[in-house]
Amino acid sequence: MAIRSSEAEWKGTLREGAGTMKLGSGAFEGAYSFPSRFEEGEGTNPEELIAAAHAGCFSMALSAALGKAGHKPNRIHTVAKVHLEPVTGGFGITRVDLETEASVPGIDDGTFQELAAGAKAGCPVSKALSSVDITLKAKLV
Repeated sequence: MAIRSSEAEWKGTLREGAGTMKLGSGAFEGAYSFPSRFEEGEGTNPEELIAAAHAGCFSMALSAALGKAGHKPNRIHTVAKVHLEPVTGGFGITRVDLETEASVPGIDDGTFQELAAGAKAGCPVSKALSSVDITLKAKLV
């Protein structure tokens, strides 16, 4: 199967230093720093990239589940919010909130909720993040 890679470089101390992160595909390269990660500074951060990965993975997993159940989705839009908070010994990712809206003709909300919950549990990124609480709000539009 596929092996994906990304890279990061950091120069300097934790608080005064800065770095860059780059996707192996070349689709994204961005600067990051202490302020962009732990405050509200400009630039990206690892948690933002995890959120993008989780939103993308969940959306594809939900699309697959819907298709397998005979429901062709028109659109699935997911936002993932990764919570980075102080924990004993430093900082940790404590929770991921998934919020998805989907346009799926001919499906009832109960079936949609069941398939969305299954997609959350089965998504490879959800599995990789299984040590954290992952919440889901799923809405048909």
